[in-house]
Amino acid sequence: MRQERVHVIAGNAFAASDAQGDMEVDPRAPVGLFSFDTRFLSRWVLTVDGQRLDALSRDDISHFETQFFLVPGTASHYVDADVSVIRYRSIDDSFNERITVLNHSTGPAEFVVRMDIGADFADTSEIRSPRPRRTTATAFPNEGVLRLRYERDRFCREAAVSTTAPGHVDQRGITYRITVPPNGRWVTDLHVNMIARGEGGRDVRASLETHRQRVDHDMRHDLRDWLDRAPRLVAERDVLTDVYEGALTDLAALRYTPLSYPARVPVGGLPWAMALYGRDAMITCLQTLPFTPELAPATLRLLALLQGGRLDDHHDEEPGKILGELRYGESAGFGEEPTALYYGAADTTPLFVVLLDEYERWSGDAALVRELQHPARMALDWIDEYGNLTGDGYLRYQRRSRNGLVNQTWKNSPDAIVHRDGREPGHPRATCELQGYAYDAKLRGARLAREFWGDPAYAHRLEREAAALKERFNRDFWLPRRGHYALALEPDGTPVETLTSNIGHLLWSGIVEEERSAQVAEHLLGPEMFTGWGVRTLAEGQLPYNPVGAHVGAVWPSDNSLIAAGLRRYHHDDEAARVAAGILAVAELLGGPVPEVIAGYPRESTRYPVQLPMAGRPQSWASGALLMLLGTILGLRPCGDELLVTPAVPQGFGRLELLDVPGRWGHADAYGRDRSVRADGRPSRLR
Repeated sequence: MRQERVHVIAGNAFAASDAQGDMEVDPRAPVGLFSFDTRFLSRWVLTVDGQRLDALSRDDISHFETQFFLVPGTASHYVDADVSVIRYRSIDDSFNERITVLNHSTGPAEFVVRMDIGADFADTSEIRSPRPRRTTATAFPNEGVLRLRYERDRFCREAAVSTTAPGHVDQRGITYRITVPPNGRWVTDLHVNMIARGEGGRDVRASLETHRQRVDHDMRHDLRDWLDRAPRLVAERDVLTDVYEGALTDLAALRYTPLSYPARVPVGGLPWAMALYGRDAMITCLQTLPFTPELAPATLRLLALLQGGRLDDHHDEEPGKILGELRYGESAGFGEEPTALYYGAADTTPLFVVLLDEYERWSGDAALVRELQHPARMALDWIDEYGNLTGDGYLRYQRRSRNGLVNQTWKNSPDAIVHRDGREPGHPRATCELQGYAYDAKLRGARLAREFWGDPAYAHRLEREAAALKERFNRDFWLPRRGHYALALEPDGTPVETLTSNIGHLLWSGIVEEERSAQVAEHLLGPEMFTGWGVRTLAEGQLPYNPVGAHVGAVWPSDNSLIAAGLRRYHHDDEAARVAAGILAVAELLGGPVPEVIAGYPRESTRYPVQLPMAGRPQSWASGALLMLLGTILGLRPCGDELLVTPAVPQGFGRLELLDVPGRWGHADAYGRDRSVRADGRPSRLR
């Protein structure tokens, strides 16, 4: 049976343990204490009198603190336990664990409490098979400190573990020989400073007292402030309010401050993507503009700062290209992986322009549009100068880095782009949604050029190019015999006729001809694509289909949020409501963070969504998807200085109120109800 994992998160620092609070290396998952793509603790195991502890209960206080209630021995001893242990743990830039041993007997009791401690300083890219490292462990018994250290040239990582109670510190941990009075307690704080040198001499650390103050005041206040700034949802279904507040809390947990940058931006998510991913971050920003708009300007400025400026095959970098991934681990630092600054993504660059324009529509922040004029124009130039690899006018990708991604779209697994019969298309590949993003970026760039950059000639040129792309796309990608768009074109123009969820992104971008949108919607909501929980990434009945394959049959909330928004754009409101209802049902039934992906089994064959073992929870664009779906069913759209609201609420959702939606209008309220509710608020008689 799969072991439960317990996480505390603060930005890209996180600790993952078992249900008892212990951390031991697991090749299947990142377990331990991590920060900036390095594992600072790989072993953290508590025993009392040589016995491991067993869990009675756990109190998940917030995303950055939790509390374990434990007893020594096995479950059969619970009734007789005369000792119990509470482990309270919290995290920010450092890690703290308070251990409380409670003596429930009427006489004094002696115990040997031991914390085994170790660090392999593994890079997150090699968790499945960490390479051996020459680490040092130095005990300072008089100071109550154990220092674990790894150094390679200028790259240095250190975990400094300190204790507030006297104990014997050795190179493998700390031992306490304690006497606890009758019905009394013994307490110690174990504090871990995660010290990272090598980034310009920066030392990332915090004292215990600083950590306590930050958790007790700053982090709790910050979370309350984050939730207070977001609109308030009032829903007839209470569970929907829980889903909404949970999504906001998950997004708060997944904000981090990169090195040498002052503002917080979204990381991808637990456990594998605790770093900046350009695509994930921008889509998260697009999903959350009506709710948490402050994520967007920080993300746009950072991506503009890191925009490609040269031709570099190892990093798949080109002038104007927007970053795909940013990491700080050892492999990235020494160039063994290109991820220190990796640009292997064909969709991030047009999405940058899409986000910049959409943010201005919501916020009215013309100053940012003018500030980022040069990066935005470089991004638009990249589409035609470097993205048009075969000269046919289509945005394509082909990796140049030996260790780069074969598929450089959001469906980036090696088997994601494939013919219906399982054959792999040639490179460079032009997937359909890339053309939609490019079309959207050109139209949005034209608006920015005309209204903010004072360049009507450039605007006119971009509009001509967008119109030509739309006409060409609808000629070359449309499959009349199948009634949907091709997944991709091969280099010679041969269509990849696979039916996939990518066609929903075409609706979102607006590149679909109006008269074809109904056929696209019919495919998306047909039994081959729609499971009842959501739209599959690849339709059932094709050879590559696999319901547990991430990009060849599974269901992604993030994917579905864009599909639902696209369906509403083309006025397929009932279909959009069905997609939204399915994904929101997943969140309601599973509880806690919505997973980034679930299996593509039909809803009638399983009462609960089937989770995949490697799916991340929480994920920024999965949590953001829940917010976007709420905005979509309420029909939130900026129109000048007004907020338009055109509800299409799914059956059974009752009344919805979203109060204090922020935007260029200040704050506005949005209301909606499903068609089973009368105007006077009483249920209608349903047929």
